[in-house]
Amino acid sequence: MKTFHITSFVFVVGIGLGSASVIADTMSKDEYKIQKDKIDATYKVDKERCESLSGNAEDVCVAEAKGRRDVDKANLEAKNNPTDKNQYDARMARIDADYAIAKEKCDDLNGNAKDVCVEEAKAAKEQATNEAKAQLKP
Repeated sequence: MKTFHITSFVFVVGIGLGSASVIADTMSKDEYKIQKDKIDATYKVDKERCESLSGNAEDVCVAEAKGRRDVDKANLEAKNNPTDKNQYDARMARIDADYAIAKEKCDDLNGNAKDVCVEEAKAAKEQATNEAKAQLKP
């Protein structure tokens, strides 16, 4: 029987998704657009790679590609305009991406194992969301 440990998965995915491009704190409009275009191009390549897969493996791959794109865009916005709200949005993008990927990975399981996996993913998302909200409050 397969077991799935959300906490270790979230840690690994969080590291992978946290690899946004290093960008200077102040960017011109052109620099911002270039970085945004790079994120979009990377997403397109990642999504095309997913097309070679099938079934749930493809779904997981697409969720990872979307997660990377969304996190990178949120991090770009937070670097370009470092407000508390943008920092919160970047954290939430990472949380949402981790949750979407975890849910897709749960689809590989059946019965009670799948139910437990989904509940663990929900609990991890809820805990991370509460922590992000707590950091947002002054």
